[in-house]
Amino acid sequence: MLESMTGYGSAERTEEGMKVLVELRSVNNRFAEIGVKLPRQLLSWELEVRELIRSNFQRGKISAFVQLQLEEQDEQLPVTVNPSKVRGYRNLLEIVRREAGIEAPVTIDQILRFSEIFESDTSILERPDEIWPIAKSAIIEAIENLKEMRRREGEELAGDFHARIAEIERTLIEIRAIAADNLETIRKRLSSKISAIAGRDIEYSRDRLEMEIVMAAEKLDITEECIRFNSHNKFFIEELKNSSSGSGRKLNFLLQEQLREANTIASKSQNADISQKVVHIKEELEKVREQLQNIE
Repeated sequence: MLESMTGYGSAERTEEGMKVLVELRSVNNRFAEIGVKLPRQLLSWELEVRELIRSNFQRGKISAFVQLQLEEQDEQLPVTVNPSKVRGYRNLLEIVRREAGIEAPVTIDQILRFSEIFESDTSILERPDEIWPIAKSAIIEAIENLKEMRRREGEELAGDFHARIAEIERTLIEIRAIAADNLETIRKRLSSKISAIAGRDIEYSRDRLEMEIVMAAEKLDITEECIRFNSHNKFFIEELKNSSSGSGRKLNFLLQEQLREANTIASKSQNADISQKVVHIKEELEKVREQLQNIE
């Protein structure tokens, strides 16, 4: 099935009091262009993150964002008290009190003046080797979510392509019906001109004139172009079902061939009705071309 180049995927993991948030955004691009923004703890794995993404997508501009957050827990602050430092500062204050001859006891307010007794509870953030496996699993999940969204949008585009190719097929049937009548009209017109010439005292080669009629009819015959056009339409529909990567490039090639056949039909027909039908076909092909820019 087709896969769009536009999509969004996210994932979240929470372990050991830490939360990993991953976001992937994808937009149209001719080639695979990957941008990665990581926290400082994971910078050593930037190349691996890029390869994880690149191995899953062939085209598109993909931006990856990874964030680390300490999980907020009820009634628990993200700091701890260092008991040894509390005792040390209390003992120090007791010595100062005795030496200064102060009778008042040491108070909690005096101990709290020493900020060193508090320590931030960020131990997990200082252990990158433990963070990476958690982050990697979140990145893989975000990649799968992005792929799923791109596949869903690709299915929507495939439905639109089917409808437009079916409309083109109906128009080609109308063109062939008009062309059959048109060719017979041209033959009669040429035959009447030959009869008019034959009625005059003009020397001419009847065989040569008949050959010219055949050649003129062949130049105006668009049967071959219509058959090739139908063949391109058939391959286009088959490629829509192709699950392999690179379908966007193949479909663009087939579209160019369809446009070429449409232009040839218009130039050979010399019929206003056929020319109008060809304009309608080209309008449908242009809409297909616009949508193809979003296919991987």
